[in-house]
Amino acid sequence: MAATQFTVAEAAALLGVSDDTVRRWADGGRLELSTGPNGRALVDGRALAALAQELAAESALAAAFPTSKASARNRITGIVTKVTKDGVMAQVELQAGPFRIVSLMSREAADELELEPGTLATASVKATTVVVETLEAHR
Repeated sequence: MAATQFTVAEAAALLGVSDDTVRRWADGGRLELSTGPNGRALVDGRALAALAQELAAESALAAAFPTSKASARNRITGIVTKVTKDGVMAQVELQAGPFRIVSLMSREAADELELEPGTLATASVKATTVVVETLEAHR
């Protein structure tokens, strides 16, 4: 199966940078661009994935808020944006970059953690089922 390829704009969106940054990285040798059949610059998906991991490891967020050790491998640090509580349960919304994470927990847990908008928090996801989808345009 051929590797997935992304346009410069798609690669930039996935990395959270500008198109110009992707082009500068290509000019500097950090990322390789190829030319597609329509003449557009393309980024190999495997190379993009490796760069995404590299950028995550060297990010200011990773350095500023190192996570504790835990068995859950899917850990996402962000800021609490909304907490809705009723008598027994609480719904907590966390914004991590462009991603919104919603957690349902006991009101007691939310109170003990003193969760409120503006609180720095890490969502840990440990599940027996994680659904992964692909986009038809990139098969």
